[in-house]
Amino acid sequence: MSINFEQITKHYNAAPVVNDVSLQIEAGEFFVLLGPSGSGKSTLLRIAAGLTDVDHGRISFHGRDVTNIRARERGVGLVFQHYALFRHMTAGENVEFALRVRGVRRRDRARRRDELLQLVALEGYQGRLPGQLSGGQQQRVAVARALAHEPQVLLLDEPFGALDAKIRVELRETIRQVQRRLGMTTILVTHDQEEAFALADRIGIMNNGRLLETGRAETLYRRPATRFVATFLGAANLFLGERGSEGLRLGNRFLAIGDSLKAAGMGNEVVTIVRPEDIEVAEDEERLRSSLLSPGHVLSVDFGGASERLRVQLPRESEVISAVAREHLPDAVGAAHAAAPVVVEVTRTNGEQAQLPLTQGKRVALAIRRFHVLPTPISSFRILSSDPATAAALYQAPLLRQLVQSMQAPVLDAQDLGERDATQTGVAVIAGGGDGAIDDIVAAAGQGRRQMLCIPPQLALPRRMLIHCNSDVARSATLGLVASVMRHLHAEATFVSVQSPTAPRSEVTSSFRRLLDARAELQETHGLDIRTDVQIGDLNGWVAHLAASSEPVLVVLGLDGSPPELERILHSDFQPLFNRGGNCAVLLSCTGAPTAGTESRSSGIDSLFDSRAFDLMQRNPH
Repeated sequence: MSINFEQITKHYNAAPVVNDVSLQIEAGEFFVLLGPSGSGKSTLLRIAAGLTDVDHGRISFHGRDVTNIRARERGVGLVFQHYALFRHMTAGENVEFALRVRGVRRRDRARRRDELLQLVALEGYQGRLPGQLSGGQQQRVAVARALAHEPQVLLLDEPFGALDAKIRVELRETIRQVQRRLGMTTILVTHDQEEAFALADRIGIMNNGRLLETGRAETLYRRPATRFVATFLGAANLFLGERGSEGLRLGNRFLAIGDSLKAAGMGNEVVTIVRPEDIEVAEDEERLRSSLLSPGHVLSVDFGGASERLRVQLPRESEVISAVAREHLPDAVGAAHAAAPVVVEVTRTNGEQAQLPLTQGKRVALAIRRFHVLPTPISSFRILSSDPATAAALYQAPLLRQLVQSMQAPVLDAQDLGERDATQTGVAVIAGGGDGAIDDIVAAAGQGRRQMLCIPPQLALPRRMLIHCNSDVARSATLGLVASVMRHLHAEATFVSVQSPTAPRSEVTSSFRRLLDARAELQETHGLDIRTDVQIGDLNGWVAHLAASSEPVLVVLGLDGSPPELERILHSDFQPLFNRGGNCAVLLSCTGAPTAGTESRSSGIDSLFDSRAFDLMQRNPH
């Protein structure tokens, strides 16, 4: 039986714990929902079981809408982490319970009980009470009981969590065998990566109520689309790189061109993932067979049985920059982050250990065998302000704090990377709520920046995202930026079209089609779902209404045009969003070409932080 979740949303205390999740699970598939505690995976499972209602969305089993159907009528078997067996009943009586309440005859119950106990390798245990069984045996009884009424869907909510390691392995092998034999559609919720890899046909990774990515285990491990998935599925080294005609530049070294480099998102600056096992270690550069990264010295050596874990510190001269913030939110500015040495994690096999034994302090050379470039358009954040007080206020803005903490993206000064220009480097962060905000945005666009986040420093954390594009050209680039933010913000996202009440039918039809195309593109390209809304009226009226609202909102604008055109559009159509005292943060995705000479209007914005600003920030970060 196939299962289809469509824009499932559930709120607790006005916050979405499951946020517009759309997912198709095929008949007979073993699907694993993987994520940290509080990510929304168990809530989604309870929604599938009918134990929790939804605030928005629809769920169907094999085309049948079951959104408002009671749990008992859905034909679902459910196994919890705690066994939930009736302590006064024997194992056999527990298995028979679901059949007895359905009025099945005793002889048929006994036959089904014996089949199921044999299926979970518990023949001869039907007379034992739960207290006479081990934890693994009790959980097997719980699985057999869930299967007794022949459900078409089996839901498992962390059923191995209370068991020791050996029993967990045995039980998951049993469940996988049972699932394959019966061809039953199964959803398992877990936070254990090893369990997910061992059991899943496909894995869906959740965080902050969003379904971030779905795919086969190897695909998600080797070619993740987000920082979170890359680091959640095992150890990963994340570096900021620069792509160009010569390939990928990490620090002062160039690597060969990789397939993922061509497929990465827009911009010169990219996030590069290198798994610890893909780092080659040698005594010197001449002995390396792969592309050189940097020399370094060994900080620690940890024995791991079949493998050895190394931590190797790179010298500052390598110019390698980490793509992960060292702290949840730096109190000091980016230069302090950049000055901190980069530490690389390395995993070596027993054979590699025997060829080159290493101890703490040993000098080595590192090379990269394989790398993957994330398609995210948000590689880093750059605060564009030469005023230390303004910069400090932006650092403490709840919206930027949330994005930096969740993405683990670094906040850097443009000079940290030795940039030749500022073209398409990171997301520029600009102070909003003032008369000069639009001028600063236009100046940054003239420098070649394509993504800009304008935040009134006093703005509370937005719970809504509203997206509007002025052309189909701007839509694709904007949706990539929207997807990155949606994965890291507890906010409901809506793609908005503003439609004149006097528009001809053909224009209305085209407007609806563009909304549907935007939703389909976001689903197909980024695996996320979004709501759509048509506002009847004029654009200025919609903007004025947003600006007058007391609710904090993140407005995402996809605008196509050169910097002079961008200036005209912002002043004529969106000026109220930037007024002093407003409650709107504005995230811009600009697809127009920069214009020569525009930089002269930057009013010093290209000089992000001087040494005095750094000193003041470090002394008074708040």
